[in-house]
Amino acid sequence: MLNVYEQVDQNKRRSTIILILFVAFFLSVGYLISLYFESDNSFIIYALLFSLFSTLITYFKGDQIVIALNQAKPADRKTYFNYYTIVENLSLADQIPLPRAYIINSKALNAFATGRDPDHALVCVTTGLLEKLNRNQLEAVIAHELSHIKNYDIRLMMIVSLLVGSLSLFIRQGIRGRSSSGNKKNGSNPLAIIGIILIVLTPLIAKLLQLAISRRREFLADASATKLTRQPQGLIDALKVIAADQNILDSASTATASLYINNPFKGNKIASLFSTHPPIGKRIEALEKML
Repeated sequence: MLNVYEQVDQNKRRSTIILILFVAFFLSVGYLISLYFESDNSFIIYALLFSLFSTLITYFKGDQIVIALNQAKPADRKTYFNYYTIVENLSLADQIPLPRAYIINSKALNAFATGRDPDHALVCVTTGLLEKLNRNQLEAVIAHELSHIKNYDIRLMMIVSLLVGSLSLFIRQGIRGRSSSGNKKNGSNPLAIIGIILIVLTPLIAKLLQLAISRRREFLADASATKLTRQPQGLIDALKVIAADQNILDSASTATASLYINNPFKGNKIASLFSTHPPIGKRIEALEKML
């Protein structure tokens, strides 16, 4: 198993590689759509501009996009003293900059962290989580999220989550735009046919990639959290309470589902089919081995 420094380096490399690959893939999709509809190269230029814009916005403003999607608000120290001081104390103990603290007004029990690095990170929890968990359990959840920050999981998952969403949007717009413009479909070019099939399957492939990366990160963050708090039982109890909750986080989206500590689509069989989270029972089993 990689140590924390190797994990950080690996996540940084993966984030850079994914950004480069997404730009390259956007260009490839633009070329294949142009080829399929026998249009000029103007759509390739559009693909380049769209990909560069998406990657820059995702990298520098991704945390704000996630916060806006979740309708989260800043948590002030006076109103949410218990939550705020836990973030303060644990970030100090973990030797990372103090992340911004946010709140989602929801009965659902969930939390996430996001940002491009520890200097530009935030932690967000639901009001339901604050109401249901005791201090030890809340500390364990916050420690889990701070582990994502320290390990640079936040950058990797934010980039993957938002770029998967932008890629799907780009493909839909590209195909709709070429069709509505009256361009002739090129059904005789095997490359064009293979390309359009690949384009259709791309969102599924991207989702499976997101799923594989996220599930492994949750186990690592659980282990890192218990190392920080030195109380595996706190996270075990917190996960049990979260698992028993049946409320759905209405503000959650499929694009950002991998960011949360637990699947936000409980009870939704279709959304849960491609859950980016390992079963909580498996996570608890792993934690119980640390007792």
